[in-house]
Amino acid sequence: MTSHASELIDQLRLQLGASHVLTAETPDALVTYEKDWRGRERGRALCVARPGSSAEVVAVVRTCIQARSQGLSVSIVPQGGNTGLVMGSTPDDSGLQVVLSLQRMNRMRGLDAANLTITVEAGCILQNVQQVAFDAGFLFPLSLAAEGSCTIGGNLGTNAGGTQVLRFGNARDLCLGLEVVTAQGEILEGLTGLRKDNTGYDLRHLMIGSEGTLGIITAATMKLAPLPAASLTAWAALPSLEAATEFLGLAQKKLASSLTGFEVMGQFALSLVVKHFPQQKMPLWPGSSQDAPYSVVLELSDAENEQHARAMLEALMEQALESEIISDAVISENIAQAKALWHIRESIPLAQAQEGLNIKHDISLPVSRIPKFCETTDALLREAISGVRLVNFGHLGDGNLHYNVQCPSGADSRAFLHDHEAQINKIVYESVLAHGGSISAEHGVGSLKRDELPHYKSAVALSMMRSIKAALDPQGLLNPERVI
Repeated sequence: MTSHASELIDQLRLQLGASHVLTAETPDALVTYEKDWRGRERGRALCVARPGSSAEVVAVVRTCIQARSQGLSVSIVPQGGNTGLVMGSTPDDSGLQVVLSLQRMNRMRGLDAANLTITVEAGCILQNVQQVAFDAGFLFPLSLAAEGSCTIGGNLGTNAGGTQVLRFGNARDLCLGLEVVTAQGEILEGLTGLRKDNTGYDLRHLMIGSEGTLGIITAATMKLAPLPAASLTAWAALPSLEAATEFLGLAQKKLASSLTGFEVMGQFALSLVVKHFPQQKMPLWPGSSQDAPYSVVLELSDAENEQHARAMLEALMEQALESEIISDAVISENIAQAKALWHIRESIPLAQAQEGLNIKHDISLPVSRIPKFCETTDALLREAISGVRLVNFGHLGDGNLHYNVQCPSGADSRAFLHDHEAQINKIVYESVLAHGGSISAEHGVGSLKRDELPHYKSAVALSMMRSIKAALDPQGLLNPERVI
């Protein structure tokens, strides 16, 4: 370690306290911060800085700026819960990056019931924000599988989606204001609860989804919604993706804004849950959900009462069965059953991880084109690689599929990634482009998809993005080599 690097670490320890600056002297403490969630790679950080306030974040940024002026090529990697899937929040292997963990910044700053907003710090765990809102009689609708460990700052940095985008939108749609530390070590104060503010460029939306490359989100004011009077979950078995999209259209027509979630799951994806988590009981088991090519879990939230909600859902299922859009269905009888149905859906990524390393694709398409995309791309992949297994599931209601590829049964998954990832990505992404879609729906770009982006994003868009980066972070201090 150079003298400048040692001086930087010493200065950070003075500012944050020695226990909140982790270094290679305690390598076991660094694993959580240096290794990406999927276990694909582990970087090597200069140190991990854990500030406890926005002022301390400012101090870290200014200290790194000073170190750069002295010739140390240090940079900062902002990190929340480190649950990202595109390697956007873990350090590279240079040993010159400071991981800035926001986990200590986990305070709830205030809840405004009349304004239907909650203001929280970036390190707040998503599930904790949901619980605080619920205890106050409100709903915070952002919901995703990693909600027990992901943080609000990370959710906003990647513009997270989840299972209720159909009704409430992405993280972007739930955010009214931000507090951000800039690349110059200044604080952008924007924690308003305003729903209308046309006073120039919307810097909030510029920061959301920027993956820590333009600024460090330290706090946010988020929208709340009234708690529904009743919420019901249903599961349906379907013969095809065409039937699933037809069922979605019928559900939207019959349930309107009461439809809050609509998730599709391929049969192989569900078989992995059965294999690796046999304690989970499948609905309609044994029966059509085990054998059906696709299943759907949907959620209805009603402002009246459970009786009204159940009548609406039963009418939907009856019509879908009579029309032979679905082959079987079950409606939850209580909260425990509803949670069990959702738990199956949320266990698919974990089951896939148990099966071995895999090639993930977080893609979005017009809903109308999803069946044809899957038919075409399934065939292309199976023709290219014999025995390849497709784990297809996701948020059909908003056109977002997790179209993942698992190696043939019995093959070495790491060798499969090494030998075939580039080939598979090209097949999938070219097909996404041909069907009018995007190669990243909710996971972001990070470093994993950075080099793919120029092939699937317009040159004009990339030029504008680079200009924004150069204007806001001319030194390249924040999360370099991510996104662009």
